[in-house]
Amino acid sequence: MDDPILTIDERSAINSGRWFSSLSPSLRHDILRCAYVKRYKDGDLIAARGDPPEEWIACAKGAVRVSSTSISGKQITLTYVEPGIWFGDVAIFDGDRRTHDAYAHGDTTVLGVAKADFRKILAQHVELYEAMLRLHARRIRQLYGLVEDLNTLPLRARLAKQLLHLMRSYGIPSLAHGDEIRIGLQLAQEELAQLLGASRQRVNQELKAMEREDIIRIEPGGLVVRDRDALMHIVDTDH
Repeated sequence: MDDPILTIDERSAINSGRWFSSLSPSLRHDILRCAYVKRYKDGDLIAARGDPPEEWIACAKGAVRVSSTSISGKQITLTYVEPGIWFGDVAIFDGDRRTHDAYAHGDTTVLGVAKADFRKILAQHVELYEAMLRLHARRIRQLYGLVEDLNTLPLRARLAKQLLHLMRSYGIPSLAHGDEIRIGLQLAQEELAQLLGASRQRVNQELKAMEREDIIRIEPGGLVVRDRDALMHIVDTDH
């Protein structure tokens, strides 16, 4: 059964989101006032491709895996929505059906705002129009950046960049080793490979090389970043 109230950590994740925190207090209040909480287990379907857009969604805990299905029927992961990020608004704006599937990755909590409430808030807060334009502009910049990286950076640099992003979003400092940071989002190498547009075998080779260089450590439960500066150096120099 869904718990209708966010935990302190979940509320903090929403309120500290870069985009959401830039909104005025009255707008944030009106959004949260009509938002409802949904909790999902790992692998649960949150939204399906072809669904009509009924709600605007934010991740409050865990991750939302956005995927599509290839012609052969294979599921391909496109991105992971992290806590504090809002999504699903494009379909509300253009009125078209959802273009991708969204699944819970691990135990996941999301906030939902019904389409009717979203439109009411838009009518009451002109500020939200400009804020949505900023949000969409940022997404376009990120998309162009991903396309540029895919066409200009070697896999090693793209992997280092992705690990730095995952570390910022899901990093858990090690109590035993102060400089080490565990990536809390558990990804199979196949899932990491899909994010990078590469084969699992090539990604595995690059991870093993980074492990030999003491940059990361591969553990059964996930990845540990041992040398953040080395990852940044790879991004800056491997062109």
